[in-house]
Amino acid sequence: MTLLMLSYPERVEVFRRSFARDLPEVPFVSDATQVDPREVRYLITWNYPDDMAERYPNLDVIFSVGAGVDQMTQAPIPPGVKLVRMIESGLTSLMRDYVVMSVLALHRRLPAYIEQQRRREWINLDFTWADQRRVSVLGLGELGQASLNALKPFGFRLAGWSRSPKAIEGIRSYHGPEGLMAMLTETDILICLLPLTPETRHILNADLFAQLPRGASLVQVGRGGHLDQEALLAALNAEHLEAAFIDVTDPEPLPPHHPLWSHPKVVLTPHVAAHTRAESAAEATIANLRHILAGKAPKGLVDPQRGY
Repeated sequence: MTLLMLSYPERVEVFRRSFARDLPEVPFVSDATQVDPREVRYLITWNYPDDMAERYPNLDVIFSVGAGVDQMTQAPIPPGVKLVRMIESGLTSLMRDYVVMSVLALHRRLPAYIEQQRRREWINLDFTWADQRRVSVLGLGELGQASLNALKPFGFRLAGWSRSPKAIEGIRSYHGPEGLMAMLTETDILICLLPLTPETRHILNADLFAQLPRGASLVQVGRGGHLDQEALLAALNAEHLEAAFIDVTDPEPLPPHHPLWSHPKVVLTPHVAAHTRAESAAEATIANLRHILAGKAPKGLVDPQRGY
């Protein structure tokens, strides 16, 4: 029951040491040429081999090294093979920090002040008290809930939306299409932390932006495919939206002359909101593999029908 990890050397070495210390009974290999493909039961990777089903006929579980699995859900994964997304404290804490940073910057109108600085203007802009600011999250999974909990001490009016009902203390929770529309009309800063599925592709579009109150802002940290970039630019240029923090785009990187690079109302970062921390990721993977070996469901098991 060999485990094969396909990743860059630094991360592999951290995983190798952790497995040797905590789960030595599972053979750990990082060179696909040094293992009989029929012996591979567990695969840790981000990208997948095109002939995965034929190459690894006895594969049982694929562990993604990232929180997203949209790059794998359309892969030729053999029937019955489990797909497990990464849930680990390092990635969660980085995303939480980026969301808090972005929300506070938008709350205090930092993009507008940066543009004023560029124009050498000294103007005090209107502000809103935190208990009057409505902040909402699309996606109430691990990252969404961590972000909302981190925002609680600031006093914002917090809400979240998910496909199915969820109850979270101190958070107004919405679900389903009607719930989404109801939440959007009461949102000043919208944060996208959804998984990318056929249903959520381009969910951040002109119709959604039109539901937001005039002067609302966006934090886009989900996947590039969630955002209709032209619709965002139109909403910003029409002054319906005030500003946006964008960490993920489609494609990545953007073409050199894309308007998002230089738009005065956009803060653009190069997909840096979150990153898997090798040490805690190895611990999380080992814990999940122990669950599997004991006949239990791993944390982060993907539902193929939902895509997350």
